[in-house]
Amino acid sequence: MSTTGLKRTPFYDMHVSLGAKMVPFAGFEMPVQYPTGINREHEIVRTDIGVFDVTHMGEFEITGPDRNAFVNRVTCNDVGALTEGQVQYSAILTEDGTFVDDCLVYRFDDKIMMVVNASNCEKDWKHIVDRKGGINVRLKNISDDVALLAVQGPKSEGLMQSLTRLNLTGMGYYHFDVGQVAGTDCFVSRTGYTGEDGFEIYFRPKQAEVMWHAVVGQGRGAPIGLGARDSLRLEAGMPLYGNDIDDTTNPYEAGVGWIVKLNKGAPFVGRPPLEQVKAKGVTRKLVGFRPLEKGVIPRHGYDTYLGERKVDIVRSGGFSPTLKHAIGTTYLPTHSVEPGTRFLIDCRGKKVEAEVVKLPFYRGSVTRK
Repeated sequence: MSTTGLKRTPFYDMHVSLGAKMVPFAGFEMPVQYPTGINREHEIVRTDIGVFDVTHMGEFEITGPDRNAFVNRVTCNDVGALTEGQVQYSAILTEDGTFVDDCLVYRFDDKIMMVVNASNCEKDWKHIVDRKGGINVRLKNISDDVALLAVQGPKSEGLMQSLTRLNLTGMGYYHFDVGQVAGTDCFVSRTGYTGEDGFEIYFRPKQAEVMWHAVVGQGRGAPIGLGARDSLRLEAGMPLYGNDIDDTTNPYEAGVGWIVKLNKGAPFVGRPPLEQVKAKGVTRKLVGFRPLEKGVIPRHGYDTYLGERKVDIVRSGGFSPTLKHAIGTTYLPTHSVEPGTRFLIDCRGKKVEAEVVKLPFYRGSVTRK
């Protein structure tokens, strides 16, 4: 813990030594960018190898004989569809069927691990603990015992395979394996938040320096900050909790209705209202857009209009380093979500025309896996 009261990951000193600009984020001091700059960091991940410290993410371990049933109760996807060594994108929902958080679910032979967003960790933990009643499971918040690096980019497989005997070349997208990387006990998943091929490595914090130097440095990956992480995930059309999804939005509206398994057997939190949504259809959908006026950068919170009627706000927005123009997301009524549809954004008092475009904005190397 620093003097500011913010937590520090075990990579803090390494970030500072490399000249990173450190900022408060989800209760941690995190690198937003390095001297390289956000646009260059973004480009490195799209063309080569970038390494992200994502230790701030939360991890919950669920063990016991009823672990699958319990996770099926508190998430909307179907844990029963997973085999050992598979990962699943899912969501924790409110009783109204809206997002408490989105998450990853890892199925091991003897346990399940849920990975949640750093800013929601305490809220998510309380939510699932409150729903434990009557189920034979043990819940453990292991967030402080886990260090996490994401190695992302089209050349990441070559680097990672050189550091391990695990068969990463044969590892499918959203699969993982347990073993060693750079002599360090860990598990490695073919997952990420960039749209590029890549891996996430989970290991003990005491091994942070060894792992960092194995994947960052001359001929290896470049350190990448939170700024590029956000522009990369936006280009890839990946939702961000607090922006694109929150406790006022449901998975069908957000374009991730495929994670809702209404017929998986046991009821789950939020199922009844989602059954109604599925039957009636949604009234709005999350769309991607680009402003039609050059130099306009849409920012989160800007009002969006159809004619004179305010319909939402810009959920995510910024400049796309890959596409060389501004992009963003917002919710529009279902009758106005087709690509080419025009609407207005209030950019600091000036209404600017924007056009709906198909998501994702950019498809990276991960689509080839």
